[in-house]
Amino acid sequence: MTAMFVTSSKVFFGPEIHFPTDFNTNFLILIRWIHFLAGITWIGLLYFFNLVNVPLMKELDAPTKGKVMPALMSRALWWFRMSAALTVLMGLIYWGNIVATDASNAQTQGFAGASSGTAMASFFLIWTIVWAVLYACIVPAKGIFDKGAFIGAVYAVVVFVAAWLFLIWNNHGWESNRLLSIGIGGGIGWVMLLNVWGVIWRIQKRLIQWTRDNAANGTPIPEKAKAMARQAFLVSRANAFLSIPLLFFMGAASHYPMFGK
Repeated sequence: MTAMFVTSSKVFFGPEIHFPTDFNTNFLILIRWIHFLAGITWIGLLYFFNLVNVPLMKELDAPTKGKVMPALMSRALWWFRMSAALTVLMGLIYWGNIVATDASNAQTQGFAGASSGTAMASFFLIWTIVWAVLYACIVPAKGIFDKGAFIGAVYAVVVFVAAWLFLIWNNHGWESNRLLSIGIGGGIGWVMLLNVWGVIWRIQKRLIQWTRDNAANGTPIPEKAKAMARQAFLVSRANAFLSIPLLFFMGAASHYPMFGK
């Protein structure tokens, strides 16, 4: 009878729930949760810009575009760049914990030279150089550098080489799949963040102001606006394609052990 009562009570009141009480576990799930929320916002807006907004703007006449574009893009780009920054910041904190844990475990296993510094330094060095090289390809925005297919090919080659270099640089035998996979996916995210703040926002805020002044006061839009808009478009489209391998490597960190131990 007692056993039946206990069993019935468990069924009635539901399963047992035990929340972790240690600070580190709760801190890491909070960081990861914020990372997910911000990342969904960032990538969602990125797809909105490329799949919805760009085709829509091409269909609007100049007066309508002058009214819609400044209001829409000002709000959307605020959420876009803030969510991008928050995504990368939370991701770096979470990945930094993984790197430090791997290095600490490696030292206890006899890897005397194991250090988180190598992984962190190679991450920022390699992926920042990648962004600089890719930005140099975007700047001309004329001739072959105005061709989306060519830009895509260059991006693919440069990112592949960068990922390979990161794996070679961090091939000491103690690095985990999570460290290496996120090191590549997060590196692509770092490039995308620099594109958002260093190219897309820098150009778009000027285009928004010029469009607003043109609609309100009839101020002519500068000739260079067309080339700048093309640059911003190419970078935004590149970010959309880069998000595909980014999401793969993020998922592979825990679900597809192809690197390291």
